Formats: sequence, C-alpha cells, structure tokens
Amino acid sequence: MKSTRLIALALVPVCLLVVPLAWSQAGNVEQQIKKLTDQLIAAELKADTNSYGKLLADDYTGIYSSGRLVTKAQDTEDLKSGALKYESIDLREIKVRAYGDTAVSVSLVSTKGTYKGKSINADYRLTRVWVKRKGGWVSVAFQATRVVPPSQ
Repeated sequence: MKSTRLIALALVPVCLLVVPLAWSQAGNVEQQIKKLTDQLIAAELKADTNSYGKLLADDYTGIYSSGRLVTKAQDTEDLKSGALKYESIDLREIKVRAYGDTAVSVSLVSTKGTYKGKSINADYRLTRVWVKRKGGWVSVAFQATRVVPPSQ
C-alpha cells in the first residue's frame, strides 16, 4: 500500500510538468503550420515552384474544387507554366488541429486569379493535411471547395 501511494505521489509532479508541455507543443505546431501556410501562399503568388515544391510531400495529392486530382509534379507544373496564376490569395481564417506528427488545417481564402485563362475568383474552404517528416512539416493532401453564396 505504501509503495502504491509513493508511486502515485511521485507521478503527480511528473503529470503537472508533462501536461503543460504537451499543450505548448500543440500551440507550437499550430504556429508552425500557420507560418508554412503563409509561405505556401507567398510561393503561389510568386509562382516560386522551388519554394512551393519544398512544402509538398513527394506523394502529395491535391483535389481542386472542380474535382481535378493533381500530383505534386502536376501542381508545380501548373504554377511554372503559368496555367495557374494568382493575383491575390487572402487568407481570412485558419484553424489547425495537431495529432502527433500529423496536423490538419482548415481555412477560408478569397482568391483572384486564373486557371488556363478562366477566372478562379471566389471564396474557397481549404483542408490541408500536414505530416512531420525528417523534422519538417510537408503537405500530403489538399482539398478545395468553392463557397457558394446563399441564394437570396
């Protein structure tokens, strides 16, 4: 009985140290993902495929609001070739949830630009999955859904 109480008493201070550390790491992940999202947007606006490509995993899959499925190579080629051009990307909100070495960001953006000459000016809800690999975060999946204004 005494040994059980001693163990319990010894674990209390450990728990008091570990829980705040876990909370601070979750907040740290949120800040890291927000910063990476800003970098991703900056690379898209500049058509900087080198920086953009470093933020995507080699096995990345993107799904655009049209339903088009793209790989990392296809996505970066669209930027490089000018098929996809952004004038602006306004990140209006972002929420990040961390799950160990995985994080999910859900955001709302307003974009101005073109894809193969057609306007992509609209608001979009974006879901992006990030995975920590080799000490750094990369995007492994992306889904965009166009926000349709409510009918009047």
